[in-house]
Amino acid sequence: MSRYVGPNCRYCRREGAKLFLKGERCNLEKCSFERRSYAPGQHGQGLRRKQSDYSVQLRAKQKLSRLYGVREGQFRGYYKESTRVPGVSGENLLRLLESRLDNVIYRLGFAPSRKAARQLVRHNHILVNGRRVNIPSCLTRVGDAISVAESSRQMESIHESLRRSRDTVPWLSVDKVNLQGSVVEVPSREDIPTIAEEQLVIEFYSRV
Repeated sequence: MSRYVGPNCRYCRREGAKLFLKGERCNLEKCSFERRSYAPGQHGQGLRRKQSDYSVQLRAKQKLSRLYGVREGQFRGYYKESTRVPGVSGENLLRLLESRLDNVIYRLGFAPSRKAARQLVRHNHILVNGRRVNIPSCLTRVGDAISVAESSRQMESIHESLRRSRDTVPWLSVDKVNLQGSVVEVPSREDIPTIAEEQLVIEFYSRV
């Protein structure tokens, strides 16, 4: 599977919004989006044409997939799953993305970004219900206990991330002293702070 290794700030500039892919750096003045908020490339500062409905839906899909760091094949799988279960498909899609282990680690504050959270998971620093899990896309459920492995509790990157002021979402509980947290409920749309137009994503996939 291909993996993007270029600068993450190009994604933010292309989507015209901060995706917070580089953690705390995104809040500083040196953030590339702050200095160059126009689209990347030689035509980035040119006049923008009126976007078609398809283009608007595509950009909404790209923005959401890049925000959560999910490749196209897996993202399409989440769409199919969201349309199979009862409820609003767009909200179901967001719940699936939010329940990913790498996102839960990020929401708990153990990592400054989802990319850093994926690295923690892949390097066997995270336990789910007392067992090591190294699959970032693993979906968590209500009642799952997520903690930092005993051998990894002195990692400065984790403690530094926890020192940053960031509110925990209400569907998670976190114990910063013991480096553990849990999923207490299924998140509602109001409890997901992601700025997204999820219904446009559903419309995009339903027409292709």
